[in-house]
Parts: sequence; structure tokens; C-alpha cells
Amino acid sequence: MLQYNFNWDKLSAAAGITFDSFYFRLYKGSIKTAEVIDFLDGLLRHVPGPLTIVWDRLSAHKSKATRNHIEQHRNRLCVEYLPAYAPELNPVEYIWAYWKQHTLPNVCPKHYWSLNEAARKTLKRMRRRPRLISAFWKQAQLPLE
Repeated sequence: MLQYNFNWDKLSAAAGITFDSFYFRLYKGSIKTAEVIDFLDGLLRHVPGPLTIVWDRLSAHKSKATRNHIEQHRNRLCVEYLPAYAPELNPVEYIWAYWKQHTLPNVCPKHYWSLNEAARKTLKRMRRRPRLISAFWKQAQLPLE
């Protein structure tokens, strides 16, 4: 009998996708305003030029501190919101679905740090597959019917 007590802290992930790559950060615990601002700062450092951020309606995306941060970077950041309850329009949701169904199912970490390491490795491996990234965009398209 296999028995193991999975007693680690929560690991959360944030991602942003461009047409040819995606960027991610893993956070210990839940994603709140501080993590959203940290992720935006990372995008501003790594992605040149203007950025259009398309978000779901997570409360941290709409917080006063997040709005103020976006305002401070209005020369580079534009924010649009997805319709409520429309995860199928968000290509990042397809990153998470693929990650959970195809790369993480056989990961059985012994502690939080090995989970963090395995999560990073699998996401980096996914990021090196341009056709996979293209598929995330295609899946998020509205049907043309």
C-alpha cells in the first residue's frame, strides 16, 4: 500500500502568453494583489514595447493597488477584461489545462520544494514548444459559426 501525507503549502502560478512564448511565475500561497503587481513588473522587464493585458475578473486584478500600478505604467500597459465566466476565451487557461493533464500527472513530490522544481521544469519544457503555444491561441478563438 502506498501512503503519503501531502502536507505542503499551496503553490500558485501566474502566466502571460504572447504569440510565440509564455511567461510564468510560481508563488507560494494564493495569488493576491502583491503577486499580481510582481508579475506585471516581471512582464514589463522581459517583454519590450506596449503590453495589452487581458484578464479574468480575479479581485486582485481589479484592486486599487493594482489599478494604481497600471496607471503608473500607462505608457506601456493597457488592460482589458474577459467577459465573466468565459475561461474558454483565455489562452492561459489552456496552458494550465495542458500542464495539469499532460506534464504533472506523474509528478509525485515529497515536499513543497520538489513540487516547485518539478512545476518549473515542466513549464519551461512546454515553453520550448512553439506549436503547443500556437495551439493554446487556436483553442481560445471564438467559433466562426
